[in-house]
Amino acid sequence: MPDAAYDDLADEPYTGLVTDSEVVYRGRVWDVRRDTVDLGDSTVVREYVDHTGAVAVLALDDEDRALLIRQFRHPIRSKDWELPAGLLDLTGEPPLEAAKRELAEEADMVADRWDVLVEFFSSPGGNNEVIRVYLARGVRAADDVFAREEEEADIEVRWVPLEEVVRGVLERRLRNAPLGIASLAAVAARENGYASLGKADEPLRRGSWLTRPLA
Repeated sequence: MPDAAYDDLADEPYTGLVTDSEVVYRGRVWDVRRDTVDLGDSTVVREYVDHTGAVAVLALDDEDRALLIRQFRHPIRSKDWELPAGLLDLTGEPPLEAAKRELAEEADMVADRWDVLVEFFSSPGGNNEVIRVYLARGVRAADDVFAREEEEADIEVRWVPLEEVVRGVLERRLRNAPLGIASLAAVAARENGYASLGKADEPLRRGSWLTRPLA
């Protein structure tokens, strides 16, 4: 049973005072930003990837099989198994709609039920990316097939029992971070009757500490 004594165990927003902020590299997808931060007793300079944020989808069928995709990822020189996912880079697009779009574009699937499974910072020492993972159920084939290009052109889709995904993660054969976090979270959520799931339209809490007042 949950222990209420630990209900206050939560990340605490802390902005510091950003006295200077500049983009030192402007990329095609995201930028590198350099901030000067007054911590009170010291001043530090930190460079990090200024990220749009992202969503991912753990889709489960009626047999508790998870939908995985495999595609080429140049930075790790691998074709890794992962979840349908994508950037929150379309102005004004709600996270839920982005998740639905990614599931359709990368796996040609739609779903009837959507819930928030888990959220996490992907690498808080090096970027400000927040990833939200949705749990999608009532999954079925989409009416339209998306024309995929570049790395996505050779996407492979596979349904895998959730327990086998977790085993692959624990045996270090599957190393994609959102896949690992989401599959473990799904097993834990299933054990408590999915009581921990959030509403699909729940605002994504990027937090005011990720909004810089400087250009």
